[in-house]
This record gives sequence, C-alpha cells and structure tokens, in this order.
Amino acid sequence: MNRNSIFYSITFISIISVVSIILAFIFLMDYDKQNYTEKLNNKYTLVAKATLFHLNNFITEKELEKQVKNYNMKEVIDKTLKNTIIKKATVLQKIVGKIGATAILVFEKNNYLLIEHGDTILLLKDMDYQPYRYHTIRGIFALVLLIIIVGYILTIRKIKPLRKLKREMDKFAKGDLNISCASEGEDEISQVSNSFQNAVNQIEKLNQSRQLFLRNIMHELKTPITKGRISVEMIDNSKQKQRLITVFEKLELLINEFVSIEQITSGEKLRNIKPYRLSDIIDEAIDLAMIRSRQININIEKNFILNVDFRLFTTAIKNILDNGIKYSIDKKVIVETSYDKISFISQGAPLQDSLEHYIEPFTQNKISHKSFGLGLYIVSSILKAHKLEFTYEYKDSHNYFNFENLSKLK
Repeated sequence: MNRNSIFYSITFISIISVVSIILAFIFLMDYDKQNYTEKLNNKYTLVAKATLFHLNNFITEKELEKQVKNYNMKEVIDKTLKNTIIKKATVLQKIVGKIGATAILVFEKNNYLLIEHGDTILLLKDMDYQPYRYHTIRGIFALVLLIIIVGYILTIRKIKPLRKLKREMDKFAKGDLNISCASEGEDEISQVSNSFQNAVNQIEKLNQSRQLFLRNIMHELKTPITKGRISVEMIDNSKQKQRLITVFEKLELLINEFVSIEQITSGEKLRNIKPYRLSDIIDEAIDLAMIRSRQININIEKNFILNVDFRLFTTAIKNILDNGIKYSIDKKVIVETSYDKISFISQGAPLQDSLEHYIEPFTQNKISHKSFGLGLYIVSSILKAHKLEFTYEYKDSHNYFNFENLSKLK
C-alpha cells in the first residue's frame, strides 16, 4: 500500500487508535483496581480500628455507632456459619496489633472483616460489597473498540470510490474517453465523480463535433479544389496558370495536413501499426514531397525495420525532408541512422528560436512564406503518438533534426 495514500493514513490512524485504547484499558484496569482495593482497605481499617477501640473501652458504644454508621457492616451471629467462614475463607490481609488483630476474608464472593480481641471474636459481613467490575470495564472497552472498527469500515467504504475515480482519471489522462465513474450517492465524492463523468461526456461530444467539422470542411474543400485544378489546365497564360497551380497545391497541402492532425487527435492514429522497412517509408515520403532523388542523400541500413503507422510516419518524414530542403543552402538533406536514431541533416543557418517554438501549430520562419506553419507541429505530434522524441542540434554549420528512441519501434 502506498504510504502517501489516504487509505494508508486512515488505516494507520485506526491501528494507532486501537493500540492506544488497549494500552489505556490495561492502565485503567490496573489503576481502578488499585483505587477500589484502597477504598475497601480504608473502609475496613476504619471499622476495625473503631471496633477495637470500643472493645478496649477507648470509646463508648454510642461513639462506635456514630463512626461506623455510614458503613453497612453486619455481624454474623450464627456460630456454625461463622466457624465455617473463618475456616474456609481466603485471607486477603491480616494485621496484628497490641489492642487486637484484624483480617479481611473472602468467602463465596463476599467480603468479611474478622476482629479478634482477647476471647472476643467478631465477624462482620460487608453488605455493600460488590465484586470488582471487570465485566463493566470490559464491556466499555469492547464497545469503544467496536465503534472504532465500524467507523473505519464505514470510512473506507465511503472513500472507496476514490480508487475507481483515480483509475478512470488515469485512463482519461492517457486519452481514453471510454470511462465510467458515475455514482448514485449523494456525498461529495459521488458529486465529484458525477461532475467528472459529465465533463468527460462533454469533451467527447466536443471531440466528435470537431472531427465532424474537420471532415466536412475537408470534404467540401476537395471538390472545388479539384474543379479549380481542372479549370486551371485550360488557361493558356503560363504565368497565371503556374500561380494558380501553386495556390491549389498549397490548399491541397493544407487539407492533407488537416487530415494528419485530425487522425492524430481522433484516437485512431495508431491502429495500423505494422513492421515496415525504413527505406520504403523514405521512398514514399520523397514521392509525396515531390522531391528530386539527387536532393536526398540516404545513409541507412538496408533492413532497418520499424513498427509504425505507415501513412503517419511517412507524413512525418515527408514534412521534415520538405522543411530541410526549403531552408538549406544547397537544397539537399542527408538521412542517417543509428541503432536508436534517425538524423535529417541540412546545411544552413541555425534556428532563431528553440525547437519548442517551431513545433507549435501555425509557427513559421518570418522570412518564408512557403509553409502554413503546421509541418513541424505534425512531425512532433506523430512522433509523440509513436512515443518517440523529436530533438534538434546545430553543429559544423549543419542543422540536425533527430527522431530518437527508435528501439521502442523495433
């Protein structure tokens, strides 16, 4: 059990409480028994002392009655019973003095006071005596212990839904919206669970609306773009024709980038993971980017296999190749691999800001208008979906964009 857990804390506190009550019970039993015995001894001492003073004629009978009137001590008159008690009783305490002897006797759960003076033997029965209240104290202890145990069980049952709520929140944090934490209770934990469930349901509806919106936009845009491309081919003016073709190409690129973004964020992004050769992925990326083969220098292992979503990973490499060529001095990119890394190397000036700045959506270099600012954002998102790292370094007048932790895909 996690020591920082609230369940651990409650259990620990409950155990401490039970142990404390047991120790307090033991101390109370010992203290109360001593106190009770001391009260009896004081009572019997006073009665015995007054009686012996009377037998020695130190005080009158009237004074004796006055001193012992608050103590219900009755003399045993029956000689047979008296002899039986004296013979068979257990002696708890006996004191012998100059004026007489006294003893405290226990017989059949009753206390007796034996007083001897010369030939006089008195046996007084304590009519108010009650055995020590073991059962009462034990009952109180058992009741308190039961209350603590029941309170612990009820508390654990009340906060037990927190564990389920935590599990569902962990699933939600990983992007899984298929969770269920609704509760029928009226307490605060149930209210939090229901509020969280409502929030998740609302987020799921928003995601569905966003996906539907993006898909509708892409569907509606493709038709006029296609018609526009067909119409452009009929224009005779080559200069205007080329400008319009460039515009439509940018629109197609934007739609394709939106497709990648939608797939990455829709929850369906990694359903098609299969083993592919890196060389095949790079060839497909070159075709998509419409790059000349002489612009790419590939230094990779022939059988470099990765378990990836082919279309998404191809899009990521296409974007990084396209980015490298656009901003390099010689319009070339070198692709190198090691066991755990792919590096895309291009000659040029270093980035003006950190890589984190450029992987934000719609961020681009101020001096360029060749990009919609989604390229590196899509690259970073695809790599995150594959649990890879996207890093950058600049050395020897070259930019190095790296896909790291490839061992996870092998």
